[in-house]
Amino acid sequence: MSGEAIVAILVGLAIFSLFMSIRQLMPGKDPVEERLREYGLTDYIRSGGRQQEERPERFRLLERLARGFGLAEKWRALLLRANVPLTVGEFTALLLGLCAVGFAIGALRGGPLVGAMVAGVFCFIPFFYMKQRQVKRKQAFAAQLPDVLTLLVGSLRAGYGMSQAIELLAREVPEPAATEFQRVIRSMSLGLPLQKALQLMAERVESDDFDLVVTAITVQYEMGGNLSTILENISSTIRERVRVLREVQVLTAQQRMTGNVLAGLPVFLAVALSFISPGYFNPFFEPGWPRVLPLIAGGMIAIGFLIIRKIVDIKV
Repeated sequence: MSGEAIVAILVGLAIFSLFMSIRQLMPGKDPVEERLREYGLTDYIRSGGRQQEERPERFRLLERLARGFGLAEKWRALLLRANVPLTVGEFTALLLGLCAVGFAIGALRGGPLVGAMVAGVFCFIPFFYMKQRQVKRKQAFAAQLPDVLTLLVGSLRAGYGMSQAIELLAREVPEPAATEFQRVIRSMSLGLPLQKALQLMAERVESDDFDLVVTAITVQYEMGGNLSTILENISSTIRERVRVLREVQVLTAQQRMTGNVLAGLPVFLAVALSFISPGYFNPFFEPGWPRVLPLIAGGMIAIGFLIIRKIVDIKV
């Protein structure tokens, strides 16, 4: 065996030992606490709740590294709001994998600089997907909220209690409201008060209309009053607001599409030209003032996109 092979084996063993040492030194995390964090019950676990049998967790090291950089909570909230069935460790592994694939493709076609650019684009894809998924879920929830409130008002007037009415909503309403109300039911079954469970749901869906509903329910629990009449008035207001919002979206659809095309077309052409003709953009990265041109172009594209989005973002 040659000396280079022996050195390579020793370096590999050293890196493996380093990672294993880091994994052993990092403090463990109770999986029960992780599973119940979305229900706001971590204090219950710390105050003497019965610990369940620990289950194996994939990509635990990556999740701990993300937590060390302060990204675990943000990514967990993003995954929860987008309703993506991934853990933080799995999402971190996905990001690293996409970055590696993007860098390899770009480096083979246009060198390390192009590889870094492609890796950045590939790394941005999961965040873009989850943001779009979160926006669609938010819009779908806002569109079905008037019907949800109508069913809730009918249940209350039929003699159901609030908890029973929410159970009915979890069974009868379509997605995404069904999943959110099922989480409320699970939170209540684990000992969380109804008001707190609804407040956590409002934080997940990020809907101003539902915030108004939660406020009305909380005030009614504290002060009393005819909750069904209050919710009926809120439902009528929300229904009219949704109608106006849909009209605004129809009138601004062309402008929003124009902004997306104008912002994405230069990036798409730059990546395509880099693959078709490697080295085409090398003069822009030579020493001197040409290096500033890509930065100026990217800044102008971003400013134009933000201006267009601001113009068409009409509050209703």
